[in-house]
Amino acid sequence: MQKNLNTNPSANPSTNLNTTAPTPSSNSEQSAINAIRASFLHFIEDPAQLDNAQEAYQYIEDGLMVIENGKIKSLQAFEQKNADLCESVEDQRGKLIMPGFIDTHIHYPQTEMIAAYGAQLLEWLETYTFPTEKQFSDKEYAQKISEFFIHELLKNGTTSALVFGTVHPESVDALFEEAQKIDMRLIAGKVMMDRNAPDYLLDTAQSSYDQSKVLIEKWHNKGRLQYAITPRFAPTSTAEQLQFAGQLKAEYPDVYVQTHLSENIDEINWVKSLFPERAGYFDVYQHYGLTGNKSIFAHSIHLTENEWQAMSETDSVIAFCPTSNLFLGSGLFDLEKADKNNIRVGLATDVGGGTSFSQLQSLSEAYKIMQLQGKKLSVFKGLYLATLGSARSLSLDHKIGNFVTGKEADFVALNWAATDLQKLRLKNSNNLQDKLFALMMLGDERNVEATYVAGKLVYSAV
Repeated sequence: MQKNLNTNPSANPSTNLNTTAPTPSSNSEQSAINAIRASFLHFIEDPAQLDNAQEAYQYIEDGLMVIENGKIKSLQAFEQKNADLCESVEDQRGKLIMPGFIDTHIHYPQTEMIAAYGAQLLEWLETYTFPTEKQFSDKEYAQKISEFFIHELLKNGTTSALVFGTVHPESVDALFEEAQKIDMRLIAGKVMMDRNAPDYLLDTAQSSYDQSKVLIEKWHNKGRLQYAITPRFAPTSTAEQLQFAGQLKAEYPDVYVQTHLSENIDEINWVKSLFPERAGYFDVYQHYGLTGNKSIFAHSIHLTENEWQAMSETDSVIAFCPTSNLFLGSGLFDLEKADKNNIRVGLATDVGGGTSFSQLQSLSEAYKIMQLQGKKLSVFKGLYLATLGSARSLSLDHKIGNFVTGKEADFVALNWAATDLQKLRLKNSNNLQDKLFALMMLGDERNVEATYVAGKLVYSAV
């Protein structure tokens, strides 16, 4: 099925799109106009919220996207007269271009310990995570891993991410410095952790506040970088530290909060023992002022009915981490219930508990998680989650997530069939939905031909 649709709302009055361009943040070296010819797919709404999923997306079989100063200027069906107006047209016919994937929960210091064997959450932290994170007190080491980490994101078509550093401010500086080199949209924060971890990884309530405050002032809204207040999870923070985290949120209401919630049954019981005065795990965060529309809670697998309701009422956000939930044996996230409660959900890899940087792999595992619950994940809902859905979960859908005029030009060029098996499977695909589903289930970094950030090529497989 082909839809020759323009992202200009005047050409499509039934679609309510906000095309107000955000404040430019482009690099001065960018060319005035750039254009690409290819097939394009992007979402304008959540397919699960519409009776007809086809109304949720725009697919142009042969399209022309024009980029100006790092922003989307136009997207429409290809016509030679429009191409002639451009300085140059990059020919990507045969490739599928989508908005860059967005990762709503990932630990960059855990990159080198991905796929560590044989433990569930708490033992896994003690055995693998904490010793690895110790090394990030060394700024030079943090820079080396930051460079590798950013490259892996781009190699997998991910152009934005919400990222955990370590307890060391140096880890955040190194990551932001690397992202800044390519004008990447990234949110990150220093871990706050003042108990129940090795001494070499502990800060204090006061030092975590002071260091986070310095990092906020230094990095938040600097170009395309933003900051997230980052208590690791309730068990590794004292009440005093959580109070300081809430104070930071009150002082800087525009910053994010990122942490973990109800990932593992033993973890939940531990929280109950540490905070017996609170009604539950989510109530710990709510009590200290850490919930809200820019607060992202990773996992949220084992929520009570009261917690589902409280998350909805506070407009808090869930990061769905399929590969991690399966690898650590944590449980099956109920995406359908989140939708019914009008809770925003973003897609996440959760490396290094997660086993792949690829959001295509995340979606493949998400499909299986839904199957195990007797439910379905459509390819359109899945790809929405990886793009516009995650942008909405991060309150960034006015800047990224689709190809509406004025959005930042972050996108990925995908090869429909990068392996012999995919090529064989594609021969039996006779419609868009089936082609996309095969890509979602079988795809990975090998399908990423090129990745663009703010309109500039930052990764090429060639």
